[in-house]
Amino acid sequence: MNFVKFNDYIELYCGDCQNILPNISFNSIVTDPPYGMQFKSNHRKIKHKAIENDDSDDFLQYICNIKASHSKYIFGRWNNLKNIPLPKSVITWVKNNWSMGDLKHEHARQTELVFFYQGDNHFFPLKRPKDVVMHPRTQNKFHPTEKPIPLMEEILGWTDGVVVDPFMGSGSTAIAAIKQKKKFVGIELNRTYFDIACERIEAKLKENGNG
Repeated sequence: MNFVKFNDYIELYCGDCQNILPNISFNSIVTDPPYGMQFKSNHRKIKHKAIENDDSDDFLQYICNIKASHSKYIFGRWNNLKNIPLPKSVITWVKNNWSMGDLKHEHARQTELVFFYQGDNHFFPLKRPKDVVMHPRTQNKFHPTEKPIPLMEEILGWTDGVVVDPFMGSGSTAIAAIKQKKKFVGIELNRTYFDIACERIEAKLKENGNG
């Protein structure tokens, strides 16, 4: 396991979240875990390897059952709902593109879902948010399922306290946390993506004059 502390607000771990989460303190979870998509990179200028542990929804089930005192916002698909605890709300992210899917017998997918679970100490920091959000997707420059920073900023605005992302990927949630001035703990198993996240965070902190 590798640990990097950038300042009093941003900490990263390279390792298995199942070993790390029991030993850290946090209030909210915001994450995009492997949930059985079996993603493969095709027809792209930038090729990405298959996502680790994405052949099942085991990690999604795991993180949905982890306790967070304020809230959990966890990305997934509609067919994951049969295997996870019932969320309090399901937020729909509307994108500006369509994914492939079954071209003959399925409506073109233009959305992703975020499952919301309230903790024992939950409250909305600002006004009650809507359950549909609209943000253009990224070009997946750093990660095959990279999330747009404005989307992650909006979601972080619904949380309180220390936010942990146990499946941090290339660090988009961390960048959003820096912009939101939130305490953040990131965990990533893949060393390549961990290093990319570190580089992105360092660059963002320097841009803000904190490097």
